[in-house]
Amino acid sequence: MNELHIPVLLERCLELLAPALTAPGAVVVDATLGLGGHAEAMLERFDRIQLVGLDRDRHALELTRERLAPFGERAHLVHTVYDEVPRVLAELGIARIAGVLFDLGVSSMQLDEAARGFSYSQDAPLDMRMDDTAELTAARILAEYDEADLRRIFWEYGDEKLAPRYARRIVEERRTAPIETSARLVAIIDAATPAAARRAGHQSKRVFQALRIEVNQELAVLERAIPAAIDALEVGGRIVVMSYQSLEDRIVKREFQTRSISTAPRGLPVELPEHRPELKLLTRGAELADDEERARNPRATPVRLRAAERLREAA
Repeated sequence: MNELHIPVLLERCLELLAPALTAPGAVVVDATLGLGGHAEAMLERFDRIQLVGLDRDRHALELTRERLAPFGERAHLVHTVYDEVPRVLAELGIARIAGVLFDLGVSSMQLDEAARGFSYSQDAPLDMRMDDTAELTAARILAEYDEADLRRIFWEYGDEKLAPRYARRIVEERRTAPIETSARLVAIIDAATPAAARRAGHQSKRVFQALRIEVNQELAVLERAIPAAIDALEVGGRIVVMSYQSLEDRIVKREFQTRSISTAPRGLPVELPEHRPELKLLTRGAELADDEERARNPRATPVRLRAAERLREAA
């Protein structure tokens, strides 16, 4: 499993979380468990913590359950989406947590398993579900969404300037036959791409990203999950988030900034406790992987890491 998955920015994540994980019985949530690289390292490094690991991918969860079995009852693994942090903690009888880690985006295993349809470079059914018990697939989106909705998701989630052209061509092509494989979708996109744009890079990348985000409702889930995770932190608790594209990072940045500034009205002579910032930012902007990290683990190349510490309870 270690050969399949190299945890991104592992040492930096551990360094940022460490001050919050020293007390016996401290609880840390790995909200995106994946293949368990970060979780295993946390359980080894901080031998008195309890870990709650969440993942919507039941196949990854099965593998990680075996990986973390040596830690016994210190690891609690749950099949769920990460915006369900409050419900999971309530069911486990946990009132507050010391730390939480988010490693967003598609996992290494999901990318590497061609049959799951995440990659535009390998032909496979257009599935893209992180949770294969969910109903919505990429093929269903391409079959059922109208042209306006296809244009919207390509534009909003893929930042695709040719979104109108691609949406129109997809609607035309699906009248002939269903678009059910990645190879057919790539061929449709290639045929609809002007030669000049084709030279700028593989256009399918942005369309596939947009479809994946829509299938898994990634941004909507993240907008609920980050505030919920912060609210679950105890004072002195820490949150670390790794994003891999600007849409994710924008959501994290906005929530962190909102909670890290005073809400006191201008001119107020004394800042009341309820106006003080809830968070202290632990990184200056978003940290990037250095050259050594990118060489060792190419999937770290687009990462943007942000971290914060909880300063006070909400008013």
